[in-house]
Amino acid sequence: MFMTALDGLVIVVILFSAFLAMVRGFSREVLSLASWVIAAIAAVLLYKNLLPFVESYLSNKTIALIASLAIIFVVVFIIVSIITMKIADVIIDSRIGALDRTVGFIFGVVRGIFIMVIAMLLVNQLIKPEDQAPWLKDAKTKPMLDSLSNQIWELLPKDPDWVFDKASSVLKKDEPSNTDSGVGDSPAQPGD
Repeated sequence: MFMTALDGLVIVVILFSAFLAMVRGFSREVLSLASWVIAAIAAVLLYKNLLPFVESYLSNKTIALIASLAIIFVVVFIIVSIITMKIADVIIDSRIGALDRTVGFIFGVVRGIFIMVIAMLLVNQLIKPEDQAPWLKDAKTKPMLDSLSNQIWELLPKDPDWVFDKASSVLKKDEPSNTDSGVGDSPAQPGD
């Protein structure tokens, strides 16, 4: 049996990811991920400081919240990315530059496999195995991708509604009418 289009795609994605990570180096790849994480954390922690200003321009509270999160995320991401690029340049230009690129290549292979596993997880959820095209179900890499995607599927929460519940609770924290303590409630109005 020959390679199918899926096998070719897996090889291309893994090699592209590995090559990109090798050129950039492990330190730059990790620092790039750290930039995303730091920006996301900063957005969650600092959006309340910007929210009143944004709400003065936007009447919809949800859009104002999203805009506040996005503005802080983008600003922090740009600042942290500039800093991490300088750090990564120093590391790549140092004596450990070759090691950094080698470890980056390995990181890229793992990332490429992870990308294909997630893609296969989505394909398997959208298309039943019996309905999949021959180039997909007869691929030599499919058993490995299926096995890894099944392991990831087992790690996911069975009830994804908790994500929406958590997001709703964060949105409701900003609304003053949702206080449970009763302290600071406005006095009863006539006709209540």
